[in-house]
Amino acid sequence: MSEFRKTVAPAETVLSVKDLRVNFASEAGTVPAVRGISFDLKAGETLGIVGESGSGKSVTSMAIMGLLDRNASVHGSVTYKGEELLTKSDAQMSELRGKNIAMIFQDPLSALTPVYTIGQQLEEALVIHNPEMTKERIRERSIELLTLVGIPNAEERLIAFPHQFSGGMRQRVVIAMAIANNPDVIIADEPTTALDVTIQAQVLEVLKKAQKETGAALIFITHDLGVIASIADEIIVMYAGRPVEKAHVDDIFYRPVMPYSMGLLGAVPRADKKVNRLVPIPGNPVNLVELPQGCPFAERCPLATEECYESEPELWAVNNRDNQYSACFKNDMIVEKGLTFSDVYAVGKSIPSKFEGIPREERAMVLSVEHLRKTFPITKGFLRRKIGEVHAANDVTIHIREGETIALVGESGSGKSTTLLEIMALKKPEAGKIELFGHDVSEKQSKTDRAMMHSNVQYVFQDPMSSLDPRLPIYDILAEPMKVIGMNKQEIASRITELMELVGLKPDQVDRFPSQFSGGQRQRIAIARALAVNPKLILLDEPVSALDVSIQAGVINLLEDLQNELGVAYLFVAHNLSVIRHISSRVAVMYLGSIVESGSISAVFDNPLHPYTKALLSAVPVPDPEFERSHDRIVLQGELPSPTEKIEGCAFASRCPLYQTLTDEQKHVCDTQVPVTKTWDTDHRAACHWISIGR
Repeated sequence: MSEFRKTVAPAETVLSVKDLRVNFASEAGTVPAVRGISFDLKAGETLGIVGESGSGKSVTSMAIMGLLDRNASVHGSVTYKGEELLTKSDAQMSELRGKNIAMIFQDPLSALTPVYTIGQQLEEALVIHNPEMTKERIRERSIELLTLVGIPNAEERLIAFPHQFSGGMRQRVVIAMAIANNPDVIIADEPTTALDVTIQAQVLEVLKKAQKETGAALIFITHDLGVIASIADEIIVMYAGRPVEKAHVDDIFYRPVMPYSMGLLGAVPRADKKVNRLVPIPGNPVNLVELPQGCPFAERCPLATEECYESEPELWAVNNRDNQYSACFKNDMIVEKGLTFSDVYAVGKSIPSKFEGIPREERAMVLSVEHLRKTFPITKGFLRRKIGEVHAANDVTIHIREGETIALVGESGSGKSTTLLEIMALKKPEAGKIELFGHDVSEKQSKTDRAMMHSNVQYVFQDPMSSLDPRLPIYDILAEPMKVIGMNKQEIASRITELMELVGLKPDQVDRFPSQFSGGQRQRIAIARALAVNPKLILLDEPVSALDVSIQAGVINLLEDLQNELGVAYLFVAHNLSVIRHISSRVAVMYLGSIVESGSISAVFDNPLHPYTKALLSAVPVPDPEFERSHDRIVLQGELPSPTEKIEGCAFASRCPLYQTLTDEQKHVCDTQVPVTKTWDTDHRAACHWISIGR
């Protein structure tokens, strides 16, 4: 690897950005996407850039790389080791991209060419900057890179295609390509957003290892404050296209000055402890085409006064703080009074639960799922001959009572959504039993009874835009389920006004179309539609995963308040364990179609029993830099086995950290016997042969 080593002084500034501005022409007018960002990046440093969608994070990275299209007007200065980049042609920039400055994109599948093997794509990344490399050396270097990023059987994997890799492994390949020539600067644009928490932990470890190996400076762009706490040295918080706070990671998390930074931190749920109430930032991000006079954040800021609406504050140095800058007229007052987000934002109180004080066992059973199984056939050939089957749900048992939220968690492919769809089908399952409100769904029922059962169970999908008909105004979308159950026009009109107010929207907006609302507002509309017929159970499939953290907090608070006020029960599917900790009362952890651990939130999160649950919780980044620096993560090795495999013993054994510590005799038990689910503490249940050893 010696030919790829670069000699960079530890304190050398490798990238300098000065007053970078990017404008786009649009039919509505000029969009000032980036309005003046400046920073110096030194070798080995990690700069985190955070902010809501549309704040200018990704546009900044694309401008540095010279990847914006001709519609963009770029001004300012971007220098790499003193060499100006903005004046270079695309051909000149191509000589630097990949060699000196590399980029890791959000979606690895779109970053890799599907018709070329992994080896061919690594070869291209190497040869384009090292034309003298021999085939033998290219192969050696490619194997080195895949091994470095933790891909097993690297030599064999060179001939594989991207679709033959999992999402996490594809992202590792993209990282391997980015570090192939040991660049001085790596820009990572939301590289872990679409990944499971366990895969995210693996990718972050690989990225840290790659940075250490190359000595590169890293720009890490994300909306996940937990990830930023674990990886960044310095942070820039962006809003409306410009930096509004810039400081060391500890200052941003423990001593933020800009009210927007405080709002972001107050809106984040935590997996390590329950926060009483999240603090959503009121309102929505400004329209960049019609920027208001004054501070763009003034309309959403609780501290805004008259001067905030008259002129826009500069990014000023904060008194008595080293290298901390904040764009706020109230800097001095905030520092002098030591204000925190709870002083600035009204935290508020949750609505008391309708079932407060009533023991769980005394509440009516809403949903009972017993030993549910669901398989999908694998067919081949013209005659669609069955050659195998996918075990999507395998012996799933869930009980939900009135007024509670049960969460299904686990990696992608663990069977969470399949379980929800089987419940939603309201018909006899392939195996097992489903009871809703005490009635077996497989029993014959009248058309009226079946309609009532459907109205009592509603569904909220992950993407509200795809679940709301774009051709219909909101009034018609909300009215549709009420028409099905026979409500008259007057009742529907009254109920729609009530629903809009219930989810925090204005009733006079019902004549608008879904495209005229923000993502958070569309999800509120989807929730309103689910509530339209007064259901007793709502199935929620990743309802907040696509939302910015500040919008997410508002939707989570809304779901909590609606449950407490109406007594509705939720079955909540999510991969974000921080959200689960905050909103759920109970949790079931799924792995490869089976529930491996279940119990109350406090029991499972504070005292996990199963090795898989421990790994999941360990992998969750916490928005606390000090915690992250001292936190030992359990990084699972290997990938989730295929649900088509027939596994005789424990399905988790191939990835289990505890398994590696067992004797050969104990390992034989894991390999040959399926663990039985046992009750350990009250109703805390887990399926593992050796929990007593793991504890």
